Amino acid sequence: MDPRYLIPGVICTAFLPISVVAAADYLSIDAAQKAVYPEADAFQEVVLQHSPDQLQAILARAGPQPPHGTIRIWRATRNGVLLGHVFVDEVIGRQSLITYALGIDAGGTLRDLEIMAYRESHGGEIRNPAWRGQFAHRSDLDQLRFRTDIKNISGATLSSEHVTQGVRWLVALWQAALRPSNGAG
Repeated sequence: MDPRYLIPGVICTAFLPISVVAAADYLSIDAAQKAVYPEADAFQEVVLQHSPDQLQAILARAGPQPPHGTIRIWRATRNGVLLGHVFVDEVIGRQSLITYALGIDAGGTLRDLEIMAYRESHGGEIRNPAWRGQFAHRSDLDQLRFRTDIKNISGATLSSEHVTQGVRWLVALWQAALRPSNGAG
């Protein structure tokens, strides 16, 4: 091969678009549970069964939803007393699932939001503690409106919107099925 053609070819190749995927797992389920409820001494998985009508009622409360992956729920207790619930949910970001954990205490107040896995090439800013901190201490769906109560992140619009919508789903689910006054949980 003639070396005169090699260098221009290498230079042209350097300017081709490349896809960068920054997939990363940050927390295991155990680590996320302890991050959300460090005072808990036990976590028991909860399995919920919903009728289509119940799911529609939850959806009506939560509002529009992005596609979800698996949702898992645990009761967090200390000495047998319910502290609250830990939810691990997955919502679609732009193209891939974002796995996050959220705590809702026995009174319905949100605890920490933890990003467990992020699989997109852009938008990882949702791991920023200041953005995640917007969810803590809120207790009502009216306090979880995207771009009103929960601020958007430029460059991570879909990720921040979809996680916010996912949190709304979890709050509506907790209100419908896990609130201690309902006898569940």
